[in-house]
Amino acid sequence: MNGGGAGPGGQRDQLLDHDDLLTCADAPDLGGRRPDAIIVPSARPASSLLHAAGLAEELNTPLLVLASRQARAAEIVREIEDHGIVADVVAIDVTGAPRLMPGLETAGLFTRGPFGRTTDVSMKRNLALLLSRAAGWDQVMFLDDDIRVPDAADLRRAAALLPTHAAVGLHIDGMPDNSVVCHARRELGDRQGTFVGGGALLVPVDRSDGAFFPHIYNEDWFFLLDEGGIRPVARTGRAVQQWYDPFVDPDRARGEELGDTLAEGVFAALSHGKLEDALKPDYWVSFLEVRRRLITRLLQRAAGRESMVTALKAARGRSYLIEPHLCARFLKAWERDQNVWRRAVEALSTGRGIAGAISHFGLRQSATVRLNRTGPAPREPRLRQHRKHLDALDEARARELVVTGR
Repeated sequence: MNGGGAGPGGQRDQLLDHDDLLTCADAPDLGGRRPDAIIVPSARPASSLLHAAGLAEELNTPLLVLASRQARAAEIVREIEDHGIVADVVAIDVTGAPRLMPGLETAGLFTRGPFGRTTDVSMKRNLALLLSRAAGWDQVMFLDDDIRVPDAADLRRAAALLPTHAAVGLHIDGMPDNSVVCHARRELGDRQGTFVGGGALLVPVDRSDGAFFPHIYNEDWFFLLDEGGIRPVARTGRAVQQWYDPFVDPDRARGEELGDTLAEGVFAALSHGKLEDALKPDYWVSFLEVRRRLITRLLQRAAGRESMVTALKAARGRSYLIEPHLCARFLKAWERDQNVWRRAVEALSTGRGIAGAISHFGLRQSATVRLNRTGPAPREPRLRQHRKHLDALDEARARELVVTGR
């Protein structure tokens, strides 16, 4: 690895990957294993949910959609029914944190100023965890609305691994699951790995170990951590993320920089020492030097690639607003929030069913529920043919977006 002077633990550059923190495992006998639900925190139009609905049909498992922005619960259910998909669908319009959600310190740290975040994906994932526990589900599959799973059996394979792991993620193919800075690193010829993420992640619901999604970019990485380091996490199967241009909007790079710095810094601490090192501002003095040196070097190599240069300048500018004490403050708040979340989970009664869970959290008026499954799951060959048709439509839409630049 190239770069300037040594940073944390003698580190000269941001790590190329974090594969040493993962277990790559082949699933045991699948048996009848499957997720108790597929959960999509959606912000895209209703057509983006057709693939997840097809998976839910094939696995004979419910689909829970937490909808905001361009996503509308009633439209999602109608679109799924119009395409002849037979699945139990629960779609909920989420306009803000509902009552009974625990108050988290990390949620209030970055609501204003240069690090303010308007995305609601962390809140929707946390709400999904609470709804799932209240409903009585044991394990759920988080799936983003721009990700496809070509083989539904991969969700069964993930479920087979879950009893011995705190989470199981799928390999993300297609568009690599990286930040803007890491995308630039790859496109400029460096080796750049990917990690598991919330876009295709199976998690147990009955955990009371304080795992939650903080309100920050790379929230899924923090979900996999506790005070001692990373929980046992496996990776298996395959998912495909739709293509997008990571450099088209420099605000994307600005919005990612704090969370990417924190997550990469914490994972570097785990690789070179221990997590408690990252609770000290002095650690972040060194790591911020590592991070800024990386971005500056990428900028020098990106000469002539206008959109990449603009995005990297945006990331570097935001980086210089990050103070070491802010990083340490976030991590200390995250540790306290784990205790808050743990108490909230332990106090939540279970076995209500999804309708009872919706009512408990005051979401009844914004929920659209269609229980369409009246018998056994349809035969898999027909379902796979149906999903191939839906995936072909997705590919056609993706090509159209590339051609039109939208």
